[in-house]
Amino acid sequence: MKVKTFYNPAFIDNRGFYWSSWIKKKYPKINFIHDKFSISHKNVLRGLHGDNKTWKLVSCVYGKVFFVVVNYEEKSKNYLKFKTYILSHLNRKQVLVPPNFLNGYLCLSKECVFHYKLSYKSNYIDAKNQISINWRDKRLNIKWPIKKPILSKRDR
Repeated sequence: MKVKTFYNPAFIDNRGFYWSSWIKKKYPKINFIHDKFSISHKNVLRGLHGDNKTWKLVSCVYGKVFFVVVNYEEKSKNYLKFKTYILSHLNRKQVLVPPNFLNGYLCLSKECVFHYKLSYKSNYIDAKNQISINWRDKRLNIKWPIKKPILSKRDR
């Protein structure tokens, strides 16, 4: 898979911590142009969605999520193969998701704040133009840590 993960060191003291989520020299070939945040409650599952033009640098800036990335490049030998990650504000892990990969996540903590840093080859890809597959798609057999998540109409 072309998916990359990054760990961001933090400055930690008795007040808490802070960390950098993006430094241009880490991603010199990607022109990020849009940021989004989503706030979810425990057991909310979002995804699996993606498109063939967008790079996504994702992180959980507060809380904890179970994150899934699926290769949706039909010509790839890894088509429909997936990886899972635990992302949290404590581990400060980021995942760089390339075009032609789907992603989704489940909020494991009471609340979570999820950050998407996006780069497009063209205009913004709206939800109605994204690729979506069901989180329980039998071709994938993802072992989600929940049986009955809270879902949007789109994700049912």
